[in-house]
Amino acid sequence: MDDLYSFLKSLTYSSLHILVDENTKQYCLPLLDQKVLAANVIEIKSGEINKNLESCKRIWEQLIKAGADRHSILINLGGGVIGDMGGFCASTYMRGIRFIQVPTTLLAQVDASVGGKLGIDYLNLKNIIGQFNDPLQVFADPVFFKTLPKRQLKSAYAEIFKHALIKDAEHWKQVSKIDTLEETNSWSQIIYHSINIKKEVVEADPFEKGERKILNFGHTIGHAVESFYLNSKQAYLHGEAIGIGMICEAYLSHQKNDLSEAALNEIIESLFDVYDLRKVPTRYLDDIIALMSKDKKNKDGALMFSLLSQIGTCTYNVSCDPNEILSSLQYYNDVLSQ
Repeated sequence: MDDLYSFLKSLTYSSLHILVDENTKQYCLPLLDQKVLAANVIEIKSGEINKNLESCKRIWEQLIKAGADRHSILINLGGGVIGDMGGFCASTYMRGIRFIQVPTTLLAQVDASVGGKLGIDYLNLKNIIGQFNDPLQVFADPVFFKTLPKRQLKSAYAEIFKHALIKDAEHWKQVSKIDTLEETNSWSQIIYHSINIKKEVVEADPFEKGERKILNFGHTIGHAVESFYLNSKQAYLHGEAIGIGMICEAYLSHQKNDLSEAALNEIIESLFDVYDLRKVPTRYLDDIIALMSKDKKNKDGALMFSLLSQIGTCTYNVSCDPNEILSSLQYYNDVLSQ
């Protein structure tokens, strides 16, 4: 991470702070330059369950106690939770201090660190409180992947798959082959390509007024599943829930947006190759659909989706009614039974 230290040397700031959780403190912090380690370290508990106001209060309090002012910089060292929440806290502390993202998970590198979306969960709703704000810089380095459990790496495949499905059919041919993704020496190429897909979409629509909505493919249903199980012993990682969402929304794409049956089956097969998915009990389906009524993309009470017309092409603002969504979840369960 010499680039991070070189970048910091080019800046003027009053104090430096690093946000970590117990995992990134143990495994990732030692990989930073020793001169960077002289910064004030703020530690919070890991996991989506802790992406909340209580953790924000702890971050703000630690910044105050350390004497951070408007010329301070916060480095967010961690996965999507650290990046989302750390960026949100930096953007609201003293009406905004500068921050740097150092994503340590594959998921954060290809998704959460790009696009300027920041926020926290509230009342079991993902990212319901937040804002748009860009970091000073993002430093993505595959060296951190050596610290990750295999399940965390697999979780990130969902966003890599999604980027290819919505925007790049040729890239899908590569990344849908699981053996390719598991070759460590190809990470840099895969990350670079995936980041560029998201970057292109975000730059065309920075505040999600139009095309950027295609990045939500798989997320309307996926976020609801993730939120429903958030406080459960059966909690899904983000990518696992989005995998379920992409299967359901690929089915909706087939039903409502002319996605071919062959493409639907191809998507399902690729996702099943990665994830050990489980059924969503029928008794919970109505509760999960109810969570979607709070989705930020909804308009005038209508549940809005981004759906594929073919692999590599996605449309947005497609309205689906609760019965159609229920059918997609039942289809997902039926596929698991085959």
